[in-house]
Amino acid sequence: MLVRVWIAILGAALAWGTNGVATRAALNNGVPPIAMVTIRAVLATVILYVLLRMRGRHAPRDRATWSTGLVQGVFQLSVPFVLFTLAYENASAGFVGLLVALIPLGTAIAAHFMLPEEPLHTAKVIGLTVAFSGVAFLLLSGDSGLAEGGKPLVAAALSIGAVVSISYAGVYAKAHADRFDPMELTFMQFAIGVVLVGATMFVVEGLPGAISTWGWTLIVYMTVVGSVTPFLLFFWLLQQVSATKASLVGYIVPLISLTAGIVLLDEKLQLGIAVGGLLILIGVVLTDRSERQVVPAPPVR
Repeated sequence: MLVRVWIAILGAALAWGTNGVATRAALNNGVPPIAMVTIRAVLATVILYVLLRMRGRHAPRDRATWSTGLVQGVFQLSVPFVLFTLAYENASAGFVGLLVALIPLGTAIAAHFMLPEEPLHTAKVIGLTVAFSGVAFLLLSGDSGLAEGGKPLVAAALSIGAVVSISYAGVYAKAHADRFDPMELTFMQFAIGVVLVGATMFVVEGLPGAISTWGWTLIVYMTVVGSVTPFLLFFWLLQQVSATKASLVGYIVPLISLTAGIVLLDEKLQLGIAVGGLLILIGVVLTDRSERQVVPAPPVR
């Protein structure tokens, strides 16, 4: 089981890490940000519905499962998808990826208040302090990872808002892990997200114009690899391990985003990103170690 858990963690991290690079590439190719999120949500909903029918299942109809799906559709998909996509307009994939690493820390804080079995303690607080000092260094440096045109404070505000949203959603899903099947919940999340982000698109951007073939290729990649796959893996993880452990996906993502951005998009490894990112990752590792030492693993289902 331990091997399967780490395969799921690494697979989700690889998918989400390269998703950021694909998002920046699509934005550079002229794809409108909220339209990009909407199209991804529509395609993901269709794919998941087909997968459900292939398994001989339908979308769940009980109120408890739909209430969990509603929370995930708002806070795990709609809000963070839009905020992160807008953040990529103002900073590099590596910069935003480093802030994604705060998800385990945000999850640990939310779990303290929402899950009695996952309290904060001194070791976790030390990890949180180190990580947030890294965020402070990153912001004070003014580095965005872009050669020009970056707005790191705007990108950071958007990204941290997304982190808070995801952290709450992850802990909520963990608290109700006995209510859902991972594929069914992922379907509901995207189906609800289509309505929310679609309405936002019509209000803010209107109908999207023509999208190039390369733009569509990137959107399909972000849908299948960057959305459907990691969410299925993440919800499966929530049923096997603690919420804080499952959120460790978040601190592998920045390493992948940073490397892929430098190699594929010619982004810059600046001093603020290097030092701030190192402090963030050290803080997350400290939090992880304390979580593994104090919180007992839940029984395998």
